[in-house]
Amino acid sequence: MTPKLVAGLEPPYYTAVFTSVRPEAPEGYAETSSRMQEIVKEIPGFLGYESARSPGGIGITVAYFRDLESLDSWRLDTEHQAAKAYGREHWYESYSVHIGKVERSYSFERE
Repeated sequence: MTPKLVAGLEPPYYTAVFTSVRPEAPEGYAETSSRMQEIVKEIPGFLGYESARSPGGIGITVAYFRDLESLDSWRLDTEHQAAKAYGREHWYESYSVHIGKVERSYSFERE
């Protein structure tokens, strides 16, 4: 199966880039991650996400939001805040979050 990328979107929109270092498959992580995916998909203005992890434990997730209000809804969600706190305590060695405004976007997909 070929991974599906988020296609080029009509700008402007915003990205939340989450980069992290954590051990492979820590206990409870997969279930929490799955729940966070369910929650974020319900936020009006959420456009999609892409995620990748290296064998060494470095991960990158890029989430796309139509506007800052939708991104803030995600940031302020109580379940998301609890998951972040738990992650800092139990899973992550380190992480960074970068918020950006996208002004140009395009994509390519082989037929």
